[in-house]
Amino acid sequence: MISMCNSQAAAYSALGAMPTGWVGEILDEELVASPRPSDIQARAAFMLGVELGESLVPRRSGAGRWCLLRAPELRLGRDVLVPDLAGWRAERLAEAAVPEEPFLRLAPDWVCEVLGPDSVVLDRTRKLPIYARAGVSQVWLVDPIARTLECFQRVKRGWLLVSTHVGAAIVRAEPFSGLALELSTLWWPPAEPVLELVR
Repeated sequence: MISMCNSQAAAYSALGAMPTGWVGEILDEELVASPRPSDIQARAAFMLGVELGESLVPRRSGAGRWCLLRAPELRLGRDVLVPDLAGWRAERLAEAAVPEEPFLRLAPDWVCEVLGPDSVVLDRTRKLPIYARAGVSQVWLVDPIARTLECFQRVKRGWLLVSTHVGAAIVRAEPFSGLALELSTLWWPPAEPVLELVR
């Protein structure tokens, strides 16, 4: 971790100077640098975006109620975060987007962080409280190594773990409970088929 400069402008400048292969975020006024996601993390985030996008993006005959973005820069008060995926209800984002800015100031309705060995502590202990403070309603934590999905809902005192899904489960979870997500599509390498012995 890199100590935060006093000036917010200096912090934003430092974000742009991150070395190749690193992602910078400002968490509670501290500049934090993390390595880019591993291949299995990147695949899980990409496939989750594909699975959700097929049903939620209008051009794919989806309902068009959501706008999903991969690794957007969020400037939420003094914090700058880069979640793996974020989603806004379309009507909220349409009113708040500023096309010429390369970041968003509007807190998402839903965020997904894909956990890795280098990011798990940061995502759970530093970023979750900031998302709650900013007003994010739901957070999903995907662990492609353990092959799990944890779904959290914001409550008065922070986050409530609503459900945990494992392996090849078919998931219907808020805020996308109308969709049946095949969790196995997120994992790489794919699980080996289970062979049954014939007696």
